[in-house]
Amino acid sequence: MPKTARDVPPPLELECLNALWTLNEGSVKQVREIVTAARPLAYTTIMTVLDRLVRKGRLERRKAGRAYVYAPRTPRDEMRRTAIRELVANFFGGSERELLRFLDAAPGAAPPPPAPPVAEDPRIDTVLL
Repeated sequence: MPKTARDVPPPLELECLNALWTLNEGSVKQVREIVTAARPLAYTTIMTVLDRLVRKGRLERRKAGRAYVYAPRTPRDEMRRTAIRELVANFFGGSERELLRFLDAAPGAAPPPPAPPVAEDPRIDTVLL
């Protein structure tokens, strides 16, 4: 069974994107300096991840001297919205109301019961929609 592409990148790709969103654009060396603050990774590992992000269309790359400079093609807020939509779809049945209900619950407390469905406005003729 073929693997489907996710809209939200996996953790290491996301770490590299976060570094580039901070830098606006940067070389492999600059991205590696930021990413390796959390965990040590080889230069070639970061280079491979950045090249993969270019192939996926998430980064732009241009030659600057002997090195490449990478820049994100997607703004951080757009990626955040995509991640939240995926979270809502996968964990809350597509209901933003259920996500908000879950977030309003106190940590460790049982979440409140699901909200009752909203009654349709009788003035709207759903046949025409």
